[in-house]
Amino acid sequence: MSEIQRRVAIIGAGVAGLTQAIALKTKLGFHNFTIFEKGSEVGGVWRANTYPGCSSDLDTHWYSLSTDLYPYWNKSHGLQPEIQAYWIELSKNIVLLSAEWDDAKQQYTIVAEDILSGKRTTSVAHVIISALGILEAPNLPYEIPGVRKFQGTAFHSAQWPGSIDLRNKRVAVIGNASSGAQFVPSISEDPSVEVVNFIRTPTWFMTVPHIPFSDIAKWMFANIPLLMRLHRAWIMFRFVAPLHLPMGDTALQKQRNAMAKYILDNTPDRYHSHMIPDHPPGCKRTVADSGFLQSLYRSNVTLNFDGIAEIVENGIITKTGKMLPFDVIVYATGFNGKQERYPVHVRGLNGTTVQGYYDAQGGPTAYIGTAVPDTPNFYLINGPNTGTRTSAIFIAEVQVAYILKLIEPVLTGSASSFTIKAASTDIYNAKLQEQLSRSVHVHCYSSARTNGTDKVYYPFPWPASVFWWFLRRPNWDHYIAVGGEKWIWARRIKAVKKFLKCSAGLMLLWSYIGLRSKFDMTWWQATIINRG
Repeated sequence: MSEIQRRVAIIGAGVAGLTQAIALKTKLGFHNFTIFEKGSEVGGVWRANTYPGCSSDLDTHWYSLSTDLYPYWNKSHGLQPEIQAYWIELSKNIVLLSAEWDDAKQQYTIVAEDILSGKRTTSVAHVIISALGILEAPNLPYEIPGVRKFQGTAFHSAQWPGSIDLRNKRVAVIGNASSGAQFVPSISEDPSVEVVNFIRTPTWFMTVPHIPFSDIAKWMFANIPLLMRLHRAWIMFRFVAPLHLPMGDTALQKQRNAMAKYILDNTPDRYHSHMIPDHPPGCKRTVADSGFLQSLYRSNVTLNFDGIAEIVENGIITKTGKMLPFDVIVYATGFNGKQERYPVHVRGLNGTTVQGYYDAQGGPTAYIGTAVPDTPNFYLINGPNTGTRTSAIFIAEVQVAYILKLIEPVLTGSASSFTIKAASTDIYNAKLQEQLSRSVHVHCYSSARTNGTDKVYYPFPWPASVFWWFLRRPNWDHYIAVGGEKWIWARRIKAVKKFLKCSAGLMLLWSYIGLRSKFDMTWWQATIINRG
């Protein structure tokens, strides 16, 4: 079939969605796709989060596409405006509401809505790729009494008002994970801003210095062949290699002690009894310290561990009964897990929905985080159990490359659909959950678990290199193909050609060895005769 007869729908114009769109164009030369995005701009998490100090926890030379390396990053860890500009440079306010599979026509009927006008449209797609972000829906702590009572200015850090002026204000910051640890140092640089950071659960920190790149370094990255790729490879090796080493109890205790020492060495003595978490490192997200701990020495920054009893019109009452007045409350309370509840109605075979499958499995579940049983031609990027300690861009690129191999036969008309088998999914997830049951992830209440304490649905328990190995190519025996007769014959012909090529190579090698042996024997005999 020609390209115009096939259509791909991509849900989300964040990092993963753009990565998939770029790959469709550059790898397959396929252009008949639509990206459905409810936001006003591309970039996903980097569009939404604009708070002061927002930056990448990972080196930006690795937090970028391997196909579109950028030599002019200003620092080793880019700030939000620079990262967002990178993704805009690579790249409709329309949100996809539902998608239902028509097995007779081998296509999805999709319903979309224009956010601005409210107009709904119906169309079809043969492939759907879900690239929904995992840090997209801000979590407001409505469990705290009085959240709606506060009469001052209150907002989530992911909804930072561009016009907010914090000078001479008393600011309450609730939460101190990744977001809070980034913007507290920035807003407290002004000594007229009095910051009180409320901490319920202390966080493990690691040192991540932000190293500026000189103009010479940028020139070298741009002009010396392979230098930027070697630098990127070194960053990846530095992150991935240690994860392949066995970590016994002694090594884990040494790691914990080193991280605790770092925290205590860099914080005022008055906070030491509160700063070390009870849970082991890695159970919750480890926060990159880019100035938070040192900011605690400022006279206008205070940590409060008393707990919040209630939020009132003009401030916060702690659990010790103390009333603290505030002008502004900033919620650095993370995001609602996109993976725990799949937000789009997608119906596959026999009435099965993605969320229905999740519920039946006790939480989000997929085949290598990418495919869901009974849902033909539907693929996930950043799906269940794809969280690693490495670059999210690398993980997305691995999944995109895998998905391209699965959808190419569909887009070229060699097959109609591929559906992952339930048995293959069950076997994979049994091994995965068994590995997770022996990991640090079961030792704390975490947003990476269903309901905080049940199934671990976000982390991938092995190194990122293992994830790449699992997805280096599809195991076609794990999929059900429909309308794939042409594709099956093409695969058989390809296999025969490969066999014949290997056989010819072996025959040539054997012939060469035989001729070489005869030559060597003749030479040896001639040498003996000459010596004689």
